[in-house]
Amino acid sequence: MSATDRRNIFKSALAAGAGLFVASASSVRAQAESPGVPKVAYHLADAEKVAFVLGNIRNHIAGMGGPDKVKIALVVHGPALKAFRVNTPNLGVKSDVGEASAAGVELHACRHTMDAQKLTLADLLPGFAVAEKGAVVKLAELQGQGWAYLRP
Repeated sequence: MSATDRRNIFKSALAAGAGLFVASASSVRAQAESPGVPKVAYHLADAEKVAFVLGNIRNHIAGMGGPDKVKIALVVHGPALKAFRVNTPNLGVKSDVGEASAAGVELHACRHTMDAQKLTLADLLPGFAVAEKGAVVKLAELQGQGWAYLRP
């Protein structure tokens, strides 16, 4: 084996070791931000799945042992956002959103969908915040912070 081959092998091993160190440091950082509490982002765009997703969130919290055992965000855009209007006749949605909000579920409404549907935050059920850069950007940001992504 030539000296050049040995140097290339050494450089490759060094680069691989540095990559493992960076991946390990990122993992440690993510664990330190939320020790032991899983974070899950639910993505909801389909109007026909509103009740299903709200039920999933309720069951998720119960299955984890309560709202202090999991951190959940619901990010809503597209046709599904209409179901979360303050004047919705669906009492089940109103009740489920109230329970989710009381359990600490973060509720995010897409700014672009709100603009398209001519909605303000006051038009939505209490507890919502605006995803100013849009729903998909919010979801990507949450994933970048270690949140698991679910789109039921």
